[in-house]
Amino acid sequence: MLVQSPVSMLASTSVKKIQFYNRYTKSMETEQVYGEGFLKWAYGNPLGKIALHSFVKRPFFSQWYGRRMDKPTSQSKVLPFIDDYGMDAQEFADSPSSYTTFNEFFYRKLRPEARPIAQAPIVFPADGRHLGFPNIDEITGFFIKGQSFSLDALLDDAALTEKFRGGSLVLSRLCPVDYHRYHFPVQGEAGLTKTINGPLFSVSPIALARNLSYLWQNKRTITQIETKSMGTVLMMEIGATCVGSIHQTYQPHTIIEKGSEKGYFAFGGSSTITIFEPNKITLTDDLLKNSAQYIETYARMGDALGNID
Repeated sequence: MLVQSPVSMLASTSVKKIQFYNRYTKSMETEQVYGEGFLKWAYGNPLGKIALHSFVKRPFFSQWYGRRMDKPTSQSKVLPFIDDYGMDAQEFADSPSSYTTFNEFFYRKLRPEARPIAQAPIVFPADGRHLGFPNIDEITGFFIKGQSFSLDALLDDAALTEKFRGGSLVLSRLCPVDYHRYHFPVQGEAGLTKTINGPLFSVSPIALARNLSYLWQNKRTITQIETKSMGTVLMMEIGATCVGSIHQTYQPHTIIEKGSEKGYFAFGGSSTITIFEPNKITLTDDLLKNSAQYIETYARMGDALGNID
């Protein structure tokens, strides 16, 4: 069966669905997009684009929306959201009725057994839809043809850019329905987190298909993890529209365990990016195969991402 990638689906005016490969069902599935109508208006309609650049991309808009999700009245959205998106409340560390605001529910913790940590040396840092590339220098057009990936702009650091040229990269895209705590993909010593300020465009394929550079324009953070067998690993969190904030919960300059919590996003979909030095790791077969066709692979935090070369 011929499967369309997000590239072809979003480039076509007749096909509007975003599809991804689910590692667990071993089948293609259609994404239920939160706020789909607004995204298509803001990134595809001329009037929407005016609103996008006037205020939607600006941090104050996301801060305003985040404050709405912190109000007690937002608690009424929790149960309908769970029902609408078919979420498994048995995974939650707390009962749905215990959350006093929607944001509390959004960055909820899960029961430890809900996300077992694989034996593989490298695991996914977050629940989401993932794209993995063995060589950053060869990444071109993974959401739309003709757009090139800029490691220089993403890292905003000449020394880091030179160190990671030709390395491997994994983009993990979180939707609003996903578990929004992110974890360390490897064991090592984690340094301080550096913040690079910027606007807050959406990182949905609907937006990235129109401008991939939102990934390196948006507010983002970089943490270096020093490992024994993989050299330096970079972990990044990418802000996005309606992400109230990026919270780090780990202690810098300490030894962190693979799968231990690093932090969480407040309300909104967002992304993490994990970058490895050249010739250090090999990504899992399904991630490589699907990403070569620009198809995202759905996998949960703690599942196998790759192995050491």
